[in-house]
Amino acid sequence: MPKKSKTREKKRKVAGPRRRGVLRAALKLGVVTLLLWGVVGLGYYVWALQFDLKKIHEMDQRSVVFDYQGQFYSRLAGENRIVVPFDKVSNDFVNALISREDTRFYTHHGVDPIGVSRAVVRNLILGGFREGASTITQQLARNSFPLGGKNLHRKLIEAALAFRIETELTKEEILEAYMNRIYFGSGTYGVEAASQTYFGRPASRLSLSEAATLAGLIRSPSRFSPLNDPKKSVRERNVVLQRMCDIGLITRDQRDDAQTQELVTIPRPQIAPEDNWAMDAILRDLDMVLEPGQMDAGGLKIYSTIDGSLQDAAEESVARRLREIEAQPGYPHQPAGFFEGKVLDAEKSAPYLEAAALAMDSKSGGIRAIVGGRNYHRSKFHRALFGHRQIGSTVKPFVYAEAFERGLKPSEPVDDGRLSRSEIPSRYGAYNPANSDGTYLGNRPAGDGLVFSRNTMTVRIGLRAGIDNIAKTIILAGLSKNPPRYPSLCLGTFETNLKDLTAAYTIFPTGGYRLQPYIIEKVTDADGHVLYKSTGGRLRVFSPQSAKKTTELLEEVIARGTAARAQDFGLRGFAAGKTGTTNNFVDAWFLGFDTRLTCGVWVGFDQPRTIRPGGYGATLALPIWVDIIQAEKKSAR
Repeated sequence: MPKKSKTREKKRKVAGPRRRGVLRAALKLGVVTLLLWGVVGLGYYVWALQFDLKKIHEMDQRSVVFDYQGQFYSRLAGENRIVVPFDKVSNDFVNALISREDTRFYTHHGVDPIGVSRAVVRNLILGGFREGASTITQQLARNSFPLGGKNLHRKLIEAALAFRIETELTKEEILEAYMNRIYFGSGTYGVEAASQTYFGRPASRLSLSEAATLAGLIRSPSRFSPLNDPKKSVRERNVVLQRMCDIGLITRDQRDDAQTQELVTIPRPQIAPEDNWAMDAILRDLDMVLEPGQMDAGGLKIYSTIDGSLQDAAEESVARRLREIEAQPGYPHQPAGFFEGKVLDAEKSAPYLEAAALAMDSKSGGIRAIVGGRNYHRSKFHRALFGHRQIGSTVKPFVYAEAFERGLKPSEPVDDGRLSRSEIPSRYGAYNPANSDGTYLGNRPAGDGLVFSRNTMTVRIGLRAGIDNIAKTIILAGLSKNPPRYPSLCLGTFETNLKDLTAAYTIFPTGGYRLQPYIIEKVTDADGHVLYKSTGGRLRVFSPQSAKKTTELLEEVIARGTAARAQDFGLRGFAAGKTGTTNNFVDAWFLGFDTRLTCGVWVGFDQPRTIRPGGYGATLALPIWVDIIQAEKKSAR
């Protein structure tokens, strides 16, 4: 036994120095590691000194829309920030925010060691990056400066920058900047805008329940928005209230009372700063060209193709010319004024005479002006984009151009008499359209059929060119995906919208190319990065020769044809175009161009009916077209 004890004693004597050696090595390693991290930390802090902390208080309040010349045009609706001082925010919200995002905010110096340790342990246990440990100050640093992606480098510079912010700003200044900067969903930035958007009250008057609701949606504004998902919003509110109670910021009674309160929000705002047809079209296209969430980021610069003065002139002309039509003797319908004060559904059809107009740049395809109706606030149905109607005689230039492609000469004689049964192939059945004026003039030069819009001549020319060939041209021009393959196709007995019809007419001033219409030139983010840029687009439809022959005839339409009254309405200088009227005077059209613009106008009722006897495109749509063309000529001087 004594020998055994001595052996153990010797082992202890040997083990003691070894342990001390291991401890000394571990201590040295720890010291070296701390020194290394100190050097790294110092380096990152020096890096953090390069940032201008003034930018923390520089906040874009809304995305801006520019016109085609790069001048300010409008701001987007909803992307809203109202900067307020710290003392104008409810104390309940400040406490809810700290409870939700950073419970040790007042005790740390930018980085929370306890939070970091907890996050490291949880991430090691769960695997991956499941939990972060960013303080409010770190979030402010990240939201104020471009620090890069989600990696260790970013976290280190973020921590160093947070330490510097805590050194140079007071806690209240940090909270003020954070509360004004962060995104709360529904296009709102900052607690003041969020409070007014969701609850219709300033942030200084938020109730405990409302304050907890706003604090609860910060981590995922879209998912937890009370407007998008009230149930999830209430759930997150209650989580915040429970946390406030746990750390002693509110009592249990206050928690229980707030958790039982019904969540009441105000309706989502819908009025834009520049509330008109152009902004409506721009917003629709933004939804298509931007990725989800990019609109919510704010600070966007949207470069549109709109000419603000031309847009105003087009809207004014539509409203004024329609009033003039309604004031004419014998007008058979109730004028728009009859419905003043009556409640109308702005998203549905209007019961009075309406119109639409669209003007495109004939070189680029950019939309310079777009009007979807006579009063955007009374009826928001965008007729220029979504009003599908028969196009009548406005299709005729495409029929003639196709015939010119196949050898027809404008001077070649064509019969203007009634069509005989033998002229219509039996596969089409019986078809015998009349001329609109009831006259038949015998043989005439083919070009006169377009200049004077002769139906019988146009059908004969269409049959010669081939109905299937004309149908293919209609498809290529973007007028219809599946036009009817019957002789009536030559007289426009199919539907399209004003945007596509106007784009199709660019074929003639461009020498045979159809331009792709667009309204957004470019979109950049707050840092100038391009998020979207239009590439334009053009498609060859006709040869330059056929386009030129057709253009010369369309010029004759205004000089001596169906649109000869254009000069009486004030037209000056070169212009070319075509009138269009559908059966029973249901739709009135004019499509045409000058040296810069291609412009289209439609007049009619949303629920199709006769506008008035003798309501031709030349009397109803042409005056609006002339106003727009002349307004463009004035602005170009």
